[in-house]
Amino acid sequence: MSRRLVLVGNVIADLVIEIPALPERGGDVVGSRTELTVGGGFNTLVAARRLGTAAVFAGPHGTGPHGDLVRAALAAEGVENLLPVRIDGDTGFTVALVDGGGERTFVTSFGVEARLAEPEVAAVAAEIRPGDLVQLSGYALALPAVGPLLARLATGLPAGVTLCLDPASLVADIPPAVLDPVLARADWISANAREARLMTGHEDPAAAAAALRARLAPGAGAVLRAGGAGCWLALPGAEPRHVPGFPVHAVDTNGAGDAHVGAFLARLAQGETPAAAARTANAAAAYAVTRSGPATAPTSAELAEFLAGGGA
Repeated sequence: MSRRLVLVGNVIADLVIEIPALPERGGDVVGSRTELTVGGGFNTLVAARRLGTAAVFAGPHGTGPHGDLVRAALAAEGVENLLPVRIDGDTGFTVALVDGGGERTFVTSFGVEARLAEPEVAAVAAEIRPGDLVQLSGYALALPAVGPLLARLATGLPAGVTLCLDPASLVADIPPAVLDPVLARADWISANAREARLMTGHEDPAAAAAALRARLAPGAGAVLRAGGAGCWLALPGAEPRHVPGFPVHAVDTNGAGDAHVGAFLARLAQGETPAAAARTANAAAAYAVTRSGPATAPTSAELAEFLAGGGA
């Protein structure tokens, strides 16, 4: 049976607005392009699926226009939907402001995903198979009613299931009673530089990667995503290793981190070494930022062409 990427978290709608620059407080700015699409963990699922790894969404989705949008997008990418539709509300949404440099700023309003229930968690736990890779997001752990449930799910995963935590931008809002047990069970953590700094206090990426790894179980590993510089890989018993990135002109960085995580886990599921998977993830993220939209991870063929061209 093939290994799957199972996302235990949120897939929500993204209202993406391109702007020249963020306005000052109390100010205004006119957007040049607006698009309603699907984001959150969707980008991770798409990245894995396009590289040939089976992907499963194991989170709540609601009744309404946002829920309909999410389900249609998942179906179009061949991603399995594990839980039934919730009828007590719609899926949430994020306003993603993309400035002239391609950087993104988020404001999120959660929907039914903020009301995950015990029976849903039990249903997810029952469907996880030996060999699966479970992706857990800090966005979900930061939700007061959801975080403790998912922490218990994570700590109860069988030994044959690989758990990866993406702490996400709300990591500082996750209570230690929720975060610490997840870190103790996680096989991998993948964080960007800001998240790593918040978790470790280190600005230096190598030091931060080492400190992240030190917060995990002895056999676990850490990935610190460094944007265009690639990433730092911290493995047990070794000094953190820099895996170079692929210089490109960034058009839109929305979803780049998720593309990195999805590609990394997809390649691990397919038997690549962590170092090889990290290089693939760097390439997938570089490819993604050269295209507008949140779910722009490459297919296997597109990735091969990108690498054959030197990553240009």
